[in-house]
Amino acid sequence: MIQLEAFYGGPSQSGFGSAVFRETLHGTEDLTQAALSTYKTFVGPLWDRFGEPAWMGSWREVYVRHPGTTPDIVAELRTITDPDARLSVPLILDAIDGPDAARAALSAAFDDSAVTELRVFNLGDSAAMSGLLIAARRGVGGEAGFLIVLMD
Repeated sequence: MIQLEAFYGGPSQSGFGSAVFRETLHGTEDLTQAALSTYKTFVGPLWDRFGEPAWMGSWREVYVRHPGTTPDIVAELRTITDPDARLSVPLILDAIDGPDAARAALSAAFDDSAVTELRVFNLGDSAAMSGLLIAARRGVGGEAGFLIVLMD
């Protein structure tokens, strides 16, 4: 996740751009709920200013890594079929300084054998902003990592 932060930035409440977050999930805490909480944190004060309905209008799960799937986050993102989410995939994979190194950092963070659950969500404000949130749970220790990219 440290390599990922070098390309996408550390935790932020900017509501715009990209950021990497880490947290510990306790017991059977739901990864989807943790992803939503991270999304709210990233949007920060804008969440209340524009209201939850604006930010949740585009929120939906667009990919789940099923057990037995060979981990390949780059290929998995490129196969997302949701039309809105597909538009945001290049923001993560290609429209970044050093795209090859950024994709390597993505693979290191999300293709590791310790990742036991991975989900991708579409996000935005139902108007000008769109993006993706990648959420992953690692092992039994409850460590979770999140990458958010939200652009206008």
